Amino acid sequence: MTSCFLFFIIFDKILVMFKDLFKGFSIFLFLIVILVSCGKDGGLFSSSELSGDKATSGLTGDVDNGSGKVTGGGKITAAEWNDLQNWTFWDTTISKSEFNMLPSQWGLFNTNRISVQIKNTNLSPASNAIVVLKKNGVPVFATKTDNFGKAELWPNLFFNQPIADFSPYSIDINNGEKIINNMKSYKDGINEAIIGTNVLPMAIEIAFVVDATGSMGDELEFLKDELYSVLNRISDTLRNATVSTGSVFYRDFGDDYITKFSAFSNNMSQTINFIKAQSAGGGGDWPEAVHSALETTLKSLQWSNNATTKIVFLILDAPPHQDDQTVKSSLQNSVLNMAKAGIKIIPIAASGIDDNTEFFLRFLSITTNGSYIFITNDSGIGNSHKKAIVGNYKVDFLNNLLVKLVYRYASQP
Repeated sequence: MTSCFLFFIIFDKILVMFKDLFKGFSIFLFLIVILVSCGKDGGLFSSSELSGDKATSGLTGDVDNGSGKVTGGGKITAAEWNDLQNWTFWDTTISKSEFNMLPSQWGLFNTNRISVQIKNTNLSPASNAIVVLKKNGVPVFATKTDNFGKAELWPNLFFNQPIADFSPYSIDINNGEKIINNMKSYKDGINEAIIGTNVLPMAIEIAFVVDATGSMGDELEFLKDELYSVLNRISDTLRNATVSTGSVFYRDFGDDYITKFSAFSNNMSQTINFIKAQSAGGGGDWPEAVHSALETTLKSLQWSNNATTKIVFLILDAPPHQDDQTVKSSLQNSVLNMAKAGIKIIPIAASGIDDNTEFFLRFLSITTNGSYIFITNDSGIGNSHKKAIVGNYKVDFLNNLLVKLVYRYASQP
């Protein structure tokens, strides 16, 4: 309250000097204004703290995002939750009666988790190593290690079959360079291996996959306004990296289009101009063609085999169609092949989603070793956003989170 105390000393002197100008009720009102303005942090005219069941990052004034200052006015707010780093919370939540049928609904079962940590001979993390889980010599799941040398494997992704005996399973690293036979499930520890050192140039590929139906106007305008700044901050922060960007926009059956895309380019203006040319429209019913968007993202953007970081920011406010087996099969194939290619899916949940959709998005991020972002109401922009079913989290500006997550998954530990 130091600044308030000083203010009242000054104010007292003013009253002495100008006592005839301040009378009764006017002075009372003025004091009330000052007291309210001081706030809990003791600074004059500070914004109030964010409230709710969460920890906050203090969205008053400027926010330090790790690569510069960004003024906090008028930006969309969001938070991140990583289920892989909060596995006990996830395991407990998905076992509850109100949620335990959701894996069956989507045909994605993130059970029997197997974690791998691979290092080079110099003990640095081995990124982009090919990791294949096999059962009796037959591949059942494949992925690539991230910049931390970590990989997550799912032996029965499409079936709800708890595994008691892991002895038939093995882990093949880099097509036989290293084999782990006596592997462990996640609850028993991390499967570790050391392989030959292979230093790769830092190459980052980022795809922005956007629901462009009518309810997504605010989120689309955010991209148009903020993407140039976000990409510039990424390039400035990761100066030794080659950054390629692309984008997929999608709507639904019966709309003007189902998907349209701009392939990867090292020229960020190509992606930015493509996004700026888009508008929100169509839709009508709630589910959208999410499966078509993921198919196009996987097959049409021309992902590189040697990129060390591959990220899909999936921005949406509605689920895929749920009553079509063809759609479910398409979703399963896309997430399986994205994991195989080392592509992380980082969903960004906008207003309008329900619990079912939230958990579908979290299935995607868990399976591909990604994370989950949800837009919050703290900025007051757009429609109301549901409260995520997560533990304590910190609110930040969405543009900051995009930069932070790219840096996290691209920087060299």
